[in-house]
Amino acid sequence: MTRPIVGIIGNHHLINETYQVHAGGVMNTEAVSCVSGCLPVLIAADPRFVSVDELLETCDGFVLTGGRPNVHPEEYGEPATAAHGDFDRNRDAITLPLVRACVDRGQPFLGICRGFQEVNVAMGGSLYPEIRDLPGRMNHRMPPDGTLEEKFALRHKVTFTEGGPFHHLMGAPEVMTNTLHGQGIKTAGKRIVIDGYAPDGTPEAIYVEGAKGFTMSVQWHPEWDAANDPVSRPLFSAFGDAVRDWAAQKTGRLLKTA
Repeated sequence: MTRPIVGIIGNHHLINETYQVHAGGVMNTEAVSCVSGCLPVLIAADPRFVSVDELLETCDGFVLTGGRPNVHPEEYGEPATAAHGDFDRNRDAITLPLVRACVDRGQPFLGICRGFQEVNVAMGGSLYPEIRDLPGRMNHRMPPDGTLEEKFALRHKVTFTEGGPFHHLMGAPEVMTNTLHGQGIKTAGKRIVIDGYAPDGTPEAIYVEGAKGFTMSVQWHPEWDAANDPVSRPLFSAFGDAVRDWAAQKTGRLLKTA
């Protein structure tokens, strides 16, 4: 039986400062395949090669991955500064309208780190360029040194809204997560519900209010050890269930029109 397709948003990279590639972390592929139970397909997030309409029809769900470049601040009405870091306008041109289309259609997506920020911006929200520069905030960035295990180690708690969707999914009002981001939500977009916070008040878990499909998105990186982590596994499992539901409904729609 063919597995439903999850489009994993790729990032643009230069190898040896000359060779251009679209790439995605193996952790994302493994989480989608082994935990969500879906077929992972890497998406070249560039409007020269793909369109939002094609992606919506080809894929059953999407993982909006993390990435070093940030959403360009012009997308939320602010000028770019050195603090905003690097950008990928091609990815912006695909992911932001893709999020809005998925919300309208009820098509599932899971936002991770930059993807979490994309969901907020797509719905009209804004971002802080550097969380650690704000009074009372901790440094959420990835540790510069150490092994991969040390960089993705659990570093702070996330507290969910009592009785909210994340509380129900995790079976606990509070969990431990890793943290590897520099930016964060400044103002929440229209219909964005912040359902979880770090101890310093940084938003960590969101969903789109009233959306017909799965829209859960997180600021941390649940793809790390997703098969074993007690926080990551239910998130990717629930996402996989939502993708299968969408694929089944799509098959039903096609049969009715055949």
